[in-house]
Amino acid sequence: MKPLQISADTAVKLAAKLNVPIEQLMHMPQHILLQKIAELAKEEAATPSSTDSDHSS
Repeated sequence: MKPLQISADTAVKLAAKLNVPIEQLMHMPQHILLQKIAELAKEEAATPSSTDSDHSS
C-alpha cells in the first residue's frame, strides 16, 4: 500500500485533529481515513465554534 497523497501540512493538521502519529496517518487505508474525517466533521458541525460568530459583519 502506498502512502496517502496529501501535503505535509495537511498530514500534520490531520494527525493533530485525529490524535494519531503522522506515520500512522500516512499509512492508514484511505477508506478508514475518510471515515475518521467524516466523523470529525460531524462532531465539529454538532458543536458550534466561537470563531463562527467572529466572522459576522
